[in-house]
Parts: sequence; structure tokens; C-alpha cells
Amino acid sequence: MKTSKIFISALLVVVMVLGAAVSGNLANAAGEFAYKKLIEYAESVESANQARFDNLLYKEGKVPRVAYMPPATEFNYYIAIGEGVKAMAEELGAETFMLAPQSGADINGQMGMLQDVISQRVDAIILSTHDEHAAAPLVQEAVDLGIQILIVNSDIKDFPAPVHGIVGYRQRYGTHKIGEYAIEKMKGKQAIVGVIEGLPGYHSTERCGGFLDAIEGQENFKVVASINGNWNTEGGNVAAMDILQAHPDINVIFCANDYEALGAAMAIEALGRSDIMLLGNDGDTAGLEEIYNGSITATVNTTPFVMGQIAMQVVADGFKGKFQGGYVESPLSITDQSDVLQYLQQPEKLYPKPSKEY
Repeated sequence: MKTSKIFISALLVVVMVLGAAVSGNLANAAGEFAYKKLIEYAESVESANQARFDNLLYKEGKVPRVAYMPPATEFNYYIAIGEGVKAMAEELGAETFMLAPQSGADINGQMGMLQDVISQRVDAIILSTHDEHAAAPLVQEAVDLGIQILIVNSDIKDFPAPVHGIVGYRQRYGTHKIGEYAIEKMKGKQAIVGVIEGLPGYHSTERCGGFLDAIEGQENFKVVASINGNWNTEGGNVAAMDILQAHPDINVIFCANDYEALGAAMAIEALGRSDIMLLGNDGDTAGLEEIYNGSITATVNTTPFVMGQIAMQVVADGFKGKFQGGYVESPLSITDQSDVLQYLQQPEKLYPKPSKEY
């Protein structure tokens, strides 16, 4: 596949954003792959479509080259995962680089990049995609070549092509927990609910589904609107403005991610509302700061930096035969004003860093 203009422009974005990080890892590549167990993780659960480990390109004694490929650079969340990957790789002596389109809607751009990385015969790819079905043929190609494939920020146990491992949090479980949080906080009150979905796909279905499962059957909860917010701040702002103008009695808004929640918070402020419980999902730095400021009520905090650390450790363990495949769960918690400070006071585990010292 020929390198496209999309690929070139997106690569420039990545170089500008993470140039220092990449060059740091390249310098490290001159050393030895100093494998060690730096972070513990939950034992893996068997996945439905397991790739083999006996044909890996990686050979003992070489410095492994690992590509981290998120769906977009527009979301700091994925860069935070990348920071965790990078930090762990530096400790282990592996070489890593990140490659992604700017927009999460640019599925074709990501597929072109994935094809290019496969042609480079990297040792492993840590992949997150908004369209697993589009990625499946390329994933199959990579696995057949002996490239270790790890899916990150997902809990899909039946990826439509064989993969070596999956690292992520249980999305439906996490948003079910924030639904339980809403039920507790709205006890004795009428809850008129608006839902801001992500782009159609597995992630949006699971996240919205968990929240809706939690509140189903609650007599004081009524969902009156559900609209796509495109996973981003602008989309969240437009969606929240639309549903609040159409249903001014809404007093609870659930968003499929924190970017949409940030946009919704702007709409709520613009409309002069102060009576709305606003719930997000991810644990992005900006989202955590807005919880501290009171603009967002709570989020499913999935600690993306730690997720990246776990992902890189799992890849290293795969090289060394210490990981045999399956799904590895990364930690999550429901974070609100009562405990957000503990996360903001650990800036080394956040990307971007908080806007001030807490």
C-alpha cells in the first residue's frame, strides 16, 4: 500500500507531539533489552480468538521494536496510555514509537498506518482502534508474520482476528458502577436523564449499555434523550446543548467519555444551569481538574498511564514466554470531588500534566 498524504500529515503531528519521547527511546535502543517484572497485573482470562506465540519475530538478545498505535492524537487519553507504554519501555530497554491519525474518525488513515508498520516488521504492535472489523484483516496479516499484537483500552474478548493479548478495563462494569453512583446520589429525587453516546461501535455500546443497565427499573429515573457526541469536546457541547434545549427538565447527563463531558460542561454553563449531575468516563487530566472545580460530578477513572504500563509489561512478558495470552484487566474507580485530589497530586502519572500544582 502506498504511503498516503493522510499518513504523512498524521506522522508530522505525531513527531511534533511526541518527538522527544520517540528520540529518547531510540537512544535507549543501543542498550540491552533489560527485561524484568516492573509492574504486576491481574492474571489473564482466556480470550476467544487467541494468536500463537511460537512464531514470533522477536528473538532472544535483540532490542524489541514496539509500535503503539492509538486511533487518534486528538484525544490526550491515548497519549497518556502512550506515556505509560514509553515509561515502561525505557525501564525495560525496548524501542517504542507512536503512530496515529489526528482524528478518531479517520479509520482509513489508521489502517494505512497499520499496513505501513506491518511492512516494517516491527516486533510488536500495541493497537487501539475504533473499528475492529476494519483492522481485523491487517491484524491477521501481522500475526501470520510473527508480530505480537496486543489490543489496548478494550475488553473485547472475541476480537475478529487472532490477537496475542488484550489489556483494558471492563467498560460495561465501569459505567454500571457510575450508574450505581447516580442512583445513590439521586435517591429520593426525580432523575431526568440525557445520554451522550460515542461514535457507533463496541466502545459506545458497552459504555452506554452499562449505565443504562444500572438505572433500568429505577422508578425515579427516566431517559428522555440519547445522542451521538462523536467522542470529542465539540460533539459533547453540541449534543448537550441540543438535548438541554429540547428537554430543559434534564438533570442528569451521562457521557461516554470525558471529552464529551467537558463539552457538555460548557453547554451547561452557557445555559446558566447549576442543577445537573454530569458523569463521564476515562479519567483524563482535564476531566479530573473539572471534577475538582465542580463542573463535572464524577467519572469512571481508568488510569490510562497505568494501563499503558501494563500493556508494555504484557508485551515484554509475551516475548519472554511469561504471558500466554488472554485478557488482562486494568484498574478503574469512580472518582468525584471526594477523592480526585489524590490523582491530581500524582502528575507524573498524568498526561497532559495538571494546569497547576495541587
